[in-house]
Amino acid sequence: MSTESEDATPVVEPSEKKSGGNTTKVIVLLAVVAAAFFAYHNYGDALSLDYLASKEAELRKYRQDNPVLVYGVAMAIYVLVTGLSLPGASVLTLAYAWYFGFVRGMVVVSFASTSGATMAFVLSRYFLRETIQSRFGDKLVSFNEALQREGAFYLFTLRLIPAVPFFVINVVMGLTPLKTSTYWWVSQVGMLPGTVVYVYAGSQFPDLQTLAEKGGSGILTPQLILAFVLLGIFPIVVKKVIARWKASNTAKAAS
Repeated sequence: MSTESEDATPVVEPSEKKSGGNTTKVIVLLAVVAAAFFAYHNYGDALSLDYLASKEAELRKYRQDNPVLVYGVAMAIYVLVTGLSLPGASVLTLAYAWYFGFVRGMVVVSFASTSGATMAFVLSRYFLRETIQSRFGDKLVSFNEALQREGAFYLFTLRLIPAVPFFVINVVMGLTPLKTSTYWWVSQVGMLPGTVVYVYAGSQFPDLQTLAEKGGSGILTPQLILAFVLLGIFPIVVKKVIARWKASNTAKAAS
């Protein structure tokens, strides 16, 4: 007579668990890619300035009739575009600024862009981090330790530099041990100066048709040029201030 229990739970080997997890990731990745392709293929033209300009009167009326719905849909669209790294975020920023005005447009774009960035960060972490860390973990030990100490400062610096592509930061930082909550609030603060400048630019458009015909050069005022210059200088100033602050703290600790 067997002493083993007939309903004993079979032992699942680690390799089997890993294989099952990888299969799930592949399925989810394919679903995300399919959703992104479907969205851009069917609605990509709706993100162009020409299309939005042709619907200008309808958009204004719809905002007046359904203000709550409009804000919700606008947030959702921006989050999906930035979260899935689809083209069109710059156009949306300018269009939202014109559509909602400076203050409201800034709030919508600021929180939606941070939410989208966090979504891309989480997707990168889910799909890529385990593979990268398992293959190069021994070579990334010092890098991971440095990010755990100064990851927030490093991310903040990157967010202040407009030249660094938005989606690259999201994907690369998703491979690091940085906490998601830290990533969200640092991105929220770090992207705010750039958001203010671009939303201000968009709020200066008299109408979308003018923007579609003349482009950004059609609204380049001395104030706007100064704002872009300050945006370029701001990261340098902040970096020097933080460097002095760190040097001061190091000197105090040594004394």
